[in-house]
Amino acid sequence: MSLLWALSAFLRVYAAGALVVFTQLLRRCFGGFSEPTFQAQPGRVAIVTGGTDGIGYATAKQLARLGMHVVLAGNNEGRARDAVDSIRAETRNGKVEFLYCDLASLASVRDFAREFKAKQLPLHVLVNNAGVMMVPRRATGDGFEEHFGLNYLGHFLLTRLLLDTLEASGRDGRCARVVTVSSATHYVGRLDLDDLQGSRGYSSHGAYAQSKLALVLFTYRLQALLEARGRPVTANAVDPGVVDTDLYRHVFWGRGRLRRLLAPWLFKTPEEGAWTSVLAAVSPALEGRGGRYLYNEKDTRSLAVTYDTRLQRQLWEISCRLTGLRDALEGPD
Repeated sequence: MSLLWALSAFLRVYAAGALVVFTQLLRRCFGGFSEPTFQAQPGRVAIVTGGTDGIGYATAKQLARLGMHVVLAGNNEGRARDAVDSIRAETRNGKVEFLYCDLASLASVRDFAREFKAKQLPLHVLVNNAGVMMVPRRATGDGFEEHFGLNYLGHFLLTRLLLDTLEASGRDGRCARVVTVSSATHYVGRLDLDDLQGSRGYSSHGAYAQSKLALVLFTYRLQALLEARGRPVTANAVDPGVVDTDLYRHVFWGRGRLRRLLAPWLFKTPEEGAWTSVLAAVSPALEGRGGRYLYNEKDTRSLAVTYDTRLQRQLWEISCRLTGLRDALEGPD
């Protein structure tokens, strides 16, 4: 059964990926990719997880170019120094810094939140971007399957710990924003609330897709709770498409000549992949509008099950227990 499950997950994920790269090829051949116009954001503060490379780095650089104070959250201090120096030099924005955060460790996430709050900065944008993809089966220090623990639970906890700062920083007509990076693989993900760790049958492809599905469910539940409490914060999920980054190093074509041949035509550049995240973070058209799934800078319908409010609530409650949070947020049932 576990072998059949793994094969099924493999085929579903690659089918979803193939559809995305095909549409990207058509777009590049018939019209290309045109960078949206973003308004300047002076005086605003953003955190970007995984901001030291790939889509996160491109997102952080664009936000810094718009005049934001940007905090890169990551777990590679050597890479972070280079990223900070590079973004400062390219954007001529000195308000770019790094704070250590290992999203695979709940203790590290808590330390990051405390360290950020000690700076007494506002927080206008939180971009939940970091992640791992199709890694071999392994557990976080807290004992969670890594895709679920890092991609999902780490961001769940981080958002909850920073929510009071986001709420204090937003205002009517200029909400703070939570932007969470999901993936087209969420369309083929399956969420088993009784086996979120894959103990009954593991597939790296299925685990990755599940984590991205969980992020969409989390986003919609968060938005519902924020609306119910009348808080000036919005939450949206974004899909960057298939992007040429090292995230694909565990995929069979993710290294070497094949990737170099395919990338210019089939994949987005990190800058192109970041556009939807940046749009969700700053676009006036999205002011006060949350609970959306954005792909190619447009509002798109996510998988039907993501709109199941009962499933959203169940996952939220489980996540609170797993991260040791008391769910003080109240909202619609």
